[in-house]
Amino acid sequence: MTSLLEDTLSLFSLFQVKGPGVGLLGFSKGGDLCLSMASFLKGITATVLINSCVANTITPLHYKDMIIPSLGSDPGKCLKTDSGVWIYMGFWDNPLEEPNYHSIIPLERAQGPFLFIVGMDDHGWKSDFYAQIIASERLEAHGKDRPQIIYYPGTGHCIEPPYFPVCRTSVHTVLGQPILHGGEPKAQSWAQVDAWQQIQTFFRKHLNGKKICTV
Repeated sequence: MTSLLEDTLSLFSLFQVKGPGVGLLGFSKGGDLCLSMASFLKGITATVLINSCVANTITPLHYKDMIIPSLGSDPGKCLKTDSGVWIYMGFWDNPLEEPNYHSIIPLERAQGPFLFIVGMDDHGWKSDFYAQIIASERLEAHGKDRPQIIYYPGTGHCIEPPYFPVCRTSVHTVLGQPILHGGEPKAQSWAQVDAWQQIQTFFRKHLNGKKICTV
């Protein structure tokens, strides 16, 4: 099976990638993929995760001779609202419990710092738990600096770029079901603007130090 991470190595040689360091920005499932890239590939200077899990999810991850299994799940723990929208907060098992511990991505191997963007009203992932209890404490236990974590009260799963319409529900591409993302419109809109600035500041600090255009 061809490794997704190995395929990504070829992207670093594209002329659009200035280097020498590369910054990663991942949202939801894309976040744990970015964590895996930062943990196993060289040249990753800074990584930003928006409402992401710190364990591998959905499908086993293959890299060289190693396989990180997918985090276990229990669809029976999901809730369905009166309007027919699903809440998947309880879908995933606890990564800290066996046998799920082996699905945690070894982010302590990463060379660069992390920024976690956390929506406190995220109805899809336990984003606060993943960032604080697992990522931050795991890094500290391995003698690494704690990640920067920014919390946004009243903010749901989909923290998109500024002025995008607030997305509280949508049909999940993999699950094929309408799911609730959470978030209040005012808090969500403010978080999108502020997070965009915070992300640029983080990359500006840890990449080449040059000014990045803002909206």
